[in-house]
Amino acid sequence: MVMFIVGGVIAIFLFLYLFPINLWFTAQLSGVRISLLNLVLMRLRKVSPSLVVNAMITSTKAGLRITSNEIETHYLAGGHVNNVIKALISADKANIPLDFKLATAIDLAGRDVFEAVQLSVNPRVINTPPVAAVAKDGIQLVAKARVTVRANINQLVGGAGEETILARVGEGIVTTIGSSHNHKEVLENPDKISKVVLAKGLDSGTAFEILSIDIADIDIGENIGAKLQADQAEADLKVANARAEERRAMAVASEQEMKSLAQEARAKVIEAEAQVPLAMAEAFRNGNMGVMDYYRMQNVKADTEMRESISKPPAKPNH
Repeated sequence: MVMFIVGGVIAIFLFLYLFPINLWFTAQLSGVRISLLNLVLMRLRKVSPSLVVNAMITSTKAGLRITSNEIETHYLAGGHVNNVIKALISADKANIPLDFKLATAIDLAGRDVFEAVQLSVNPRVINTPPVAAVAKDGIQLVAKARVTVRANINQLVGGAGEETILARVGEGIVTTIGSSHNHKEVLENPDKISKVVLAKGLDSGTAFEILSIDIADIDIGENIGAKLQADQAEADLKVANARAEERRAMAVASEQEMKSLAQEARAKVIEAEAQVPLAMAEAFRNGNMGVMDYYRMQNVKADTEMRESISKPPAKPNH
């Protein structure tokens, strides 16, 4: 008897699980036309009937026409059904063109479709990091900008993100400042940067639409031109010093070579002078030179030494 009762209770729970009559009745009262057999088949396909029915009730009350097959297909694909339904309702109330197919594609692409719709209604302000650029007069300027964007629903699938927007805005700021003749021109008309950058169509191919670009702050940085000139002058000085050192080394080497040649010449002279007495003795023995010739040579030598002593300047006395 007890086993019969337990079996009956289990059978009742199994029947209510497979045949969600309460859920079907709630759907009928809410104006959602869905058969009980369809709910049973959802159970067998491992789809939550309550999720599908509640999504259909919410969309029907909001005036949207979404079938149970569409919701079930998106659920089986791993999508966020409730998020998609909320996004569709928000887009419909804000008059933003968004159908179920596009919403599910955005959701399956990994983006928060409800947040994207909210961003289309309420634009977001993105602050750029400090962007440094140098004007033509060599003065560096550091600019910060505020970029107001809103989501572009049609470009959310495959469109670039915020990083691309920031990179393009930074590139535009650098280009605009770099093309200015002097930094004063930029400081006097900061809106020139906004107009030029905004006119470049930086939001092309991105998931956002740029509404405005406002320059929040511009600071004067370093004098890059003067710094580069100073670095160049220092480099030129080092090159000149290296060349001068090279010439000095060559001069020293040449001087050493001349000294070496002079020493070799003196050595040869000394060697030659050492041979003179021997040559004179040989001349005496052979009769090629007489005594008078020797005296005349000595007189010439003494006369030469006297002339050399006369031509030398007198030595300064030591005090």
